[in-house]
Amino acid sequence: MNEQTFSQLVEKARAFYEISLAYLSSPEILFQLGIVVVAVVAAWFLSRFVEKKIEGLVRRIRGMPGLLRVIVAFLRRLQWFFIALLLGVAYVATHIAGWPESNYLIYALMILSAAWLVISAVSRIIRQRTFAKLFAIVAWVYVAAKLLGVTDDIQAILEDATIPVLEISLWQVVTALIAAGILLWVALKLGNILDSRIQKTDDLTPSLRVLLGKITRISLMVFAVFIGMQLLNINLTALTVLSGAVGVGIGFGLQKVVSNFISGIIILLDQSIKPGDTITLDDTFGWIRELRARFVSVVTRDGREYLIPNEDFITTQVVNWSFSDKYVRLDVPFGVSYESDPHEVIRLATTAAAEVERVDARYKPPVCWMTDFGDSSINFLLRFWIDDPQRGMTNIRGTVLLALWDTFKEHGINIPFPHREVIMRTPVTVERGKGGDTT
Repeated sequence: MNEQTFSQLVEKARAFYEISLAYLSSPEILFQLGIVVVAVVAAWFLSRFVEKKIEGLVRRIRGMPGLLRVIVAFLRRLQWFFIALLLGVAYVATHIAGWPESNYLIYALMILSAAWLVISAVSRIIRQRTFAKLFAIVAWVYVAAKLLGVTDDIQAILEDATIPVLEISLWQVVTALIAAGILLWVALKLGNILDSRIQKTDDLTPSLRVLLGKITRISLMVFAVFIGMQLLNINLTALTVLSGAVGVGIGFGLQKVVSNFISGIIILLDQSIKPGDTITLDDTFGWIRELRARFVSVVTRDGREYLIPNEDFITTQVVNWSFSDKYVRLDVPFGVSYESDPHEVIRLATTAAAEVERVDARYKPPVCWMTDFGDSSINFLLRFWIDDPQRGMTNIRGTVLLALWDTFKEHGINIPFPHREVIMRTPVTVERGKGGDTT
């Protein structure tokens, strides 16, 4: 900052202080304060009346949570809208009446009311609290500088201060951050809207919908960054000094992140897994809830949600129970006594399994095979098909076993348990003790 610019800024601040003292001592201030009080009271009554009318219409909005959030944010601050509106009308009226220099209080309060409305509503809309606070601080600094008339001086100070290595002024850095933040926010919101439309397209496969959604979001974000730099005339060649070292550092630090990102794209392209598939990875059994850029969300039967890196689905063996189709065959072994008729057992077992709700007998009817003659039972293997493995497989096996138990009990078929005969090669003497116990 040079001395001339600093002295001009000090002179403007001193002049503003003197004008403020003279203005506050003027009798016209009472008239303007009266106008402000009337505007505030009228705005309160108007906001109460209009809010009740609009609230009924807002409650009818369905399926658009983003729009509803914006409307509610402004609806809760409707009083400030009417204050700014009425003060604006009063400012125009006093200006027409020939008071262009004595109505600065009305003008300042009008700007502050409008700024409070916009800043507070937008801060409420932004979900990330850090960005919301940053937006509020930057916006209030700009409004204060605008009212004080020092925006050009602040811009001149920031333009004079440059970063030696990059040859970029602080003004370019500030404007670049603001523009990039706004463009990225718009890109994210637009990407979410387009992604939700893509996810509702039934003509596309689930994997293709996820892939198109990710490509759309990334493309919009990259496009927003480049557009912001081009609009601000930032020399991209100035960044080449640090690009080499930063690129190497990022390459080593984000090696796993990039690997998982590329693995996620490969998974989406070859469609090896998709949302809704039932998979087994090592000891994890569950169904895929969502595919992300870095990981896959897998929900197990006990309600746990595992965030498994995409790289694991490329480098390790994965059992996809519903890769080519949704049908899964399950086996249930059982045994009956030798007194039972094997033909009758097969008929009863297949009939009982076909009557279970989750068994899909229309796709393939259950079959039962006699496998071997055991030590104490005739052993069978019952096979059946289901089309909803994500609902669990242990529970359906248990349900089928209960159906077999009820059917065999009803038809007098016994399920034996092992018996053992012990033959003693030497004589055994049984003696009775004093207490009557045998030893």
